[in-house]
Amino acid sequence: MKIGIIVAMGKELELLKPMLENRSEQVVDGLTFLVGNVGEHEVVAMQCGIGKVNAAIGTVTMINHFAPEAIINSGVAGGADKTVNVMDVVVGARVAYHDVYCGPECEMGRVQGLPLYYEGAPVFLNKIKEHEGVKVGLICSGDRFIDKMSEVEAIKGNFPDALAVDMESGSIAQVCCVRRVPFLSMRVISDSPGASHNNTLQYENFWEAAPQQTFQMLHNLLLAAK
Repeated sequence: MKIGIIVAMGKELELLKPMLENRSEQVVDGLTFLVGNVGEHEVVAMQCGIGKVNAAIGTVTMINHFAPEAIINSGVAGGADKTVNVMDVVVGARVAYHDVYCGPECEMGRVQGLPLYYEGAPVFLNKIKEHEGVKVGLICSGDRFIDKMSEVEAIKGNFPDALAVDMESGSIAQVCCVRRVPFLSMRVISDSPGASHNNTLQYENFWEAAPQQTFQMLHNLLLAAK
C-alpha cells in the first residue's frame, strides 16, 4: 500500500524520518516530500505547515502527485478532556471542525454539503486497540492554538466528546473525503489547558522531553496495515 503521512511542523517530521528506509526527497510545487519504505509499504511524508490552508494545500499536492491509497496525519495536539494527559496518543475515530459555522441551516462545525464528522479509516482503526496512554475518539480542528480552559469549554459545549484539539486534521480529512482517500489522524498530546498554570510553557517543555518512541505507535500501525 502507498501511504501518505502529513505533519505540520519540522520537529514532527524529524521524529518521523528515522522510520523511513531508502529515503529520498522530491520537491513538488515548492513542497518537499520524503519518499521511502516502512515494511512492505511505500510511504510519502511531508511537512505541510500550520493551519487549515497549509494542510489543505499539502494534501491536495500529495494526492495529485503521489496518489496515496490512504493518508495519516500525525503530530501533536492539545488535550480537550480530563481523561487525556500529556504524552497520551489520541486516534481520531472521527474528526470535526470546532470553528466552522455556515449559517442557521447548518450544524456548528459542518461545511455546507459535507459531513459534520469525518470518519477515521477502518483499515487503520481496526488495527488499533485502546490501552493505557492511547485514546480513540473525536479530534476537533480549528485555526487557533487553544491555551485557555474557557476555549476548551466552548468547544466542549458543541462537541462534548472531544478528546483533543489541533489545527490541521479537519482540513486534511475534508480533502480526503472529497477525493475519496481513506484518512486517519493520530496525535500525541503536547499540552492540556488547565493542567498547568502556563499552557504555552507546558507545550515548549514537551518538545524538550518528547522521546522519539512517542511515534512508535505510528510505525507499528504501518507495519500492521495491509
